Amino acid sequence: MKETYIMLAQYNQEGNKTVFSILDTLSHEEREQDRGSYYGSLSSVFRHVLGGTIYFQSIFKSALGPGSSAVKALSYPAISLPEGNLTEAQWKSLGPCFETADAAQIEFISALTLEDYQKLVKVEWYKGDPATVPLYFLLQQLMVHGIHHRGQISQILDSLKIDNNYSGINVQFLST
Repeated sequence: MKETYIMLAQYNQEGNKTVFSILDTLSHEEREQDRGSYYGSLSSVFRHVLGGTIYFQSIFKSALGPGSSAVKALSYPAISLPEGNLTEAQWKSLGPCFETADAAQIEFISALTLEDYQKLVKVEWYKGDPATVPLYFLLQQLMVHGIHHRGQISQILDSLKIDNNYSGINVQFLST
């Protein structure tokens, strides 16, 4: 189980790096233009991926508690995400923020024990049914979240005729 989650976290890390590099080639106006997606602009969709990662990591911290060696991997300086349109400087700051959160996620998963995966985590998403889900389920949800939203970005880039085949199957990330 651990190897699968590490592989997915590495895949997400590679995808985030690649998407950032593609979006970074666009002008500030192109990144900030409302594209009709739920989150509006390309930068807003991408920022949401990071926000989701930070949110899930906070749930993991709460579920395992401060004494967990895995939680120590998530003890990086707080990342605050600006709202609304980003300035160029705010956009540039997202790259290092993704690097930090993605590296911490891989470290976190690497430090999890088999018992950690089974821990029940309280959630409020399902109107109390269920009231808890296993940590491994939330890890899977985090991985799918990033893949889903990078797919949205890919569709927008496709409509703009901007090459973005970052989602092609590669194995480059497996060697990291």
